[in-house]
Amino acid sequence: MFRLSSLPIRLSVVGLAAALIYSSAVVAQDKGAKEKIKINNLEDLPRHTYKVAGSVSELLQSDEQFTAFAKQVRANVEGDLAKYEIDDAATLQGFYGTLLSLDLLEGHYDDALKRVERIRALEDKEALRLMTGLTTKAFVAARRETGKDIDDAAMRAAFGRHLATAAEKLPWDVVQDEIKQAKGRAEIFSETLLLGIVQGQLDPIVAKSGEVSSDIASSIIRMRYALKKILPLKAERISVYQNVIDRHKVVKRNIWPARAVALEKEKNLKPVVVAVWDTGVDASVFEGHLFINPKEKRDGKDTDGNGFVDDLHGIGFDFYGKATPKLLHPLDDAADRIDTVMKHMKGFMDIQAAIDSPEASDLQRHLGGLKPDEVNGFIEDLSLCGSYSHGTHVAGLAIEGNPLAKVLIARITFDYHMIPKPVTIEIARRHAQSYLDTVRYFKKHKARVANMSWGWTLKEIETALEKNALGGTVEERAELASRILDILRKGLHGAIESTPEILFVSSAGNEDSDVDFDATIPSSFDLPNLLIVGAVDQAGEPTSFTSSGKNVVVYANGFEVESYVPGGERMKMSGTSMSSPNVMNLAAKLIALQPTLKPREVIELVKKGADRKDGAFSYLLMNPKRSVELLREEQ
Repeated sequence: MFRLSSLPIRLSVVGLAAALIYSSAVVAQDKGAKEKIKINNLEDLPRHTYKVAGSVSELLQSDEQFTAFAKQVRANVEGDLAKYEIDDAATLQGFYGTLLSLDLLEGHYDDALKRVERIRALEDKEALRLMTGLTTKAFVAARRETGKDIDDAAMRAAFGRHLATAAEKLPWDVVQDEIKQAKGRAEIFSETLLLGIVQGQLDPIVAKSGEVSSDIASSIIRMRYALKKILPLKAERISVYQNVIDRHKVVKRNIWPARAVALEKEKNLKPVVVAVWDTGVDASVFEGHLFINPKEKRDGKDTDGNGFVDDLHGIGFDFYGKATPKLLHPLDDAADRIDTVMKHMKGFMDIQAAIDSPEASDLQRHLGGLKPDEVNGFIEDLSLCGSYSHGTHVAGLAIEGNPLAKVLIARITFDYHMIPKPVTIEIARRHAQSYLDTVRYFKKHKARVANMSWGWTLKEIETALEKNALGGTVEERAELASRILDILRKGLHGAIESTPEILFVSSAGNEDSDVDFDATIPSSFDLPNLLIVGAVDQAGEPTSFTSSGKNVVVYANGFEVESYVPGGERMKMSGTSMSSPNVMNLAAKLIALQPTLKPREVIELVKKGADRKDGAFSYLLMNPKRSVELLREEQ
């Protein structure tokens, strides 16, 4: 339901399917097609449900049951594509990714190859375009060369040769990050992990309702393909990608140190209050850099009578939208194992970056010993650890190189369970009020910039309702999710709009989608005091995960960015969650240098200082040094 814009890896049903099958396709509209119904946003898409007898675990293993299920899914996907005009690339990729999996399962290799070529022509990110279909094409070539299926050693050897030939031809300077991540995904995922996720996330849905939605049905299709065609090739994929990595020791040039700006405590500079609106911050890490409420005492009371208890360094709200004095996300029953989980999280990120570390080795050993019924708890621990660490990491990036920055903590809380607590209308209304209360707090204490590396989407709210068998029919559930999102949207939009003197900086998201089509909030908002940020890597090239859209103004470093985690250790994380506070950092420095700057003027300096990168994917690349130079030239 909740979208944090960074986690070491998305261990969810949809995330797993996408990670295991690094290929999807977009098909251009047929010139002779009759007029179709225009789809303008995610809410307009048709919904379908599919009855499942027994469990999803049984469905994945039963040829007869899966064949009947797949036939229904194919008919609906093809029917929707024939009836509706869908211009959103990410949505089409989801539809055609499902069909691609079915084509490969059913032996329709010519159709699968055509889909791959079409998406290569339409993909606007160069690295993704080059990587798209790499595994699919090698699989088809090996199948045709040997005439054997996946259980034959000759076929697997041929697959490895074809994959190696294709991978070696790719420009290393462009695809190195994607190659490393592909190797990491292959190492992490296994049949045990996949089946464990199914048991923990999908079987409970069917047990409650007896059916699944279109999105989950598509994930089931891709999981079947992964089980039958991809996971058996795990060793070959790891070997090929490792050999490519070993042959290319040169890494991308890191452009960010040369662009960095560090402020000193000069006479003319004034402190800047920066609000980190996130999952909570370990205040002890930032002693000397914290906002202090002068009228509050840490005595378990609302000393200053403002409605918040012990708000010495900020405020917090729990999952239900109720105020809490705890500024760091609670660990619940994971406190006694948090050290181990933190090491696992680092291990995930090291594996994704092809780094041979003790944490990576420990994680691989741990994953190898997991049983399917232990997977759910393992993933929930990682999700909790992500929420626990997220805000502290963001805060460190927000104030780096700025001794004038004072962190005001504003905790917002979301659920981390695989069957998440659902957001009701009542909870949504409390959240909406909490947004207004939070922003009023920012205003009262003169916060100049606020970072928001989080957001809501309709799909996530709808999926949470489905996982809890709430909302009635699929149409009723979609309508309820839309009502909940609308409450959150109006509350958050109104809160930001009510404080034009504060600059809000928000991450675009990690869905590689259009934030406007998905109606992602707040990144789909068009407000003069809101700056939306996408992610690039160390070389300034768009990451494969970053979302985009007309409201995304500038792109900043969001790949393997190092900052603090609770306790004071430092760790690298990736995501637009990291790119957003990097821009906030620049904004705070500009305000420290010129306190009279208004949000629109800060945004303009960020944009003017940025480098324009033109191509299939055009964007503005943040350049802090140049933006500061422009400000000083104007003074």
